[in-house]
Amino acid sequence: MSAQSGDVALREQGNAFMPRFDSAGLITAVAQDAATGAVLMVAFMDAEALAATRRTGLAHFHSRSRGRLWMKGETSGHVLRVQDILVDCDQDALVLQVTPAGPACHTGAPTCFYRRLEGEELARVEPAPVA
Repeated sequence: MSAQSGDVALREQGNAFMPRFDSAGLITAVAQDAATGAVLMVAFMDAEALAATRRTGLAHFHSRSRGRLWMKGETSGHVLRVQDILVDCDQDALVLQVTPAGPACHTGAPTCFYRRLEGEELARVEPAPVA
């Protein structure tokens, strides 16, 4: 067995956390409402953002537009409290199960996914009632 295939087996079947960052040093992170299952947003984390999230329990990301560490809600107060972090099979994507403190989208929508593609146009999605 080669070292590379051993790493793949460890990453896919083992219990060691071995996040696989892309060539830019980023990993995709999906924020999901822990209570409703709604997908709130998709962002990217670098090693610094992942460490800050794990240390504080608040979602941190790498802002590609700002070129720096960014805590969700640092200006709005609409933080995402992380309840759990799920890791996909090859450890190159994360699902952050979160409790949002306000809307997740910078537009003020509860989720960044507030439109659906209908033919060649976008149509607003009405939020589901909260149970």
